Amino acid sequence: MFVRYIYRMDERIIKYFDGELSGNERIRLLRESEANPTLREELLAVQNIRGVFLLSAGNAGKAEGEKPYRHFMRIYRRAKLFRMAGRVAGYAAAVALIVFVTWKTTVSTMQKSAEQASVWQELYTPAGQRARITLPDGSTVWLNACSALRYPSVFTDERRVRLTGEAYFDVAHNAVKPFVVATASLEITALGTQFNVYSYPGAEYVSASLVDGSIEVCNPGKPNGTILEPNRQLVYANGQFRVEDLDEDQLLWKEGIYTFKGQPLGKIISKLELYYDVDIVVANPQILHYRYTGKFRQRDGAMEILRIIQKIHRFKIHRDEELNRITLS
Repeated sequence: MFVRYIYRMDERIIKYFDGELSGNERIRLLRESEANPTLREELLAVQNIRGVFLLSAGNAGKAEGEKPYRHFMRIYRRAKLFRMAGRVAGYAAAVALIVFVTWKTTVSTMQKSAEQASVWQELYTPAGQRARITLPDGSTVWLNACSALRYPSVFTDERRVRLTGEAYFDVAHNAVKPFVVATASLEITALGTQFNVYSYPGAEYVSASLVDGSIEVCNPGKPNGTILEPNRQLVYANGQFRVEDLDEDQLLWKEGIYTFKGQPLGKIISKLELYYDVDIVVANPQILHYRYTGKFRQRDGAMEILRIIQKIHRFKIHRDEELNRITLS
């Protein structure tokens, strides 16, 4: 498999993991990978190779793990320049040796101490999709569209993850090690429970919604937080907390359903922009005040959802694919 990738790997993949792509270039690459299974397979292959190298570094840290990974990529780039089958085969053998030695080192490290093998991983869900993952402690996480979850390969002194976007957590009980979800503005602590966290960058608010068990929600660095009871939701906006009843229909997103109840079009648009990573421009501000109630399938996409809404209150829809922009007028 490695030989095949050396022959034809898209150069943007290397630049993606080296941080050499702009924000727009990264988004464009991820979108192409959604529709191109081969490109997606190559992205995952490099991500896995990089993960192996980082895992082998153990307590030495990310910087040490990056060294053999970057050496691997230098080998690939030189092989691509020569384009000679014999030379490529030699490099492929070298790569195989590097991966084998790294694997042996990783196994040895994990056998010595699981703590030394703890490396941070990141799961990202593209626009219009969702994902489910089981964490090292057995907790289950559903990740909504355009969301990212950072988590360690092994939980050590604490169970801590970092969320950007929205996720639903079903936490495995552990009375000794609380489970902490860190966001840009809040920290949510639980022992064993089910709850939802909404924390998209640029969103009007951050929320924590409790389905079962108990959670504590607080600002990082502050000692006292708010304890939530089941079927209650804490909303943090403009520096203020408020607690309200939970509408569990809001959590249907993990089943692939988006629900809006009597919400103005302006708020619906804000959600669609977050879920589908699209810019929606309203040329006629009057339509922002129209209210809608309905359930939509995630796979329908922003355009189809707007077309359905359009049947209730008439407005025009125009999409600019190049700019990734939808205009309502």
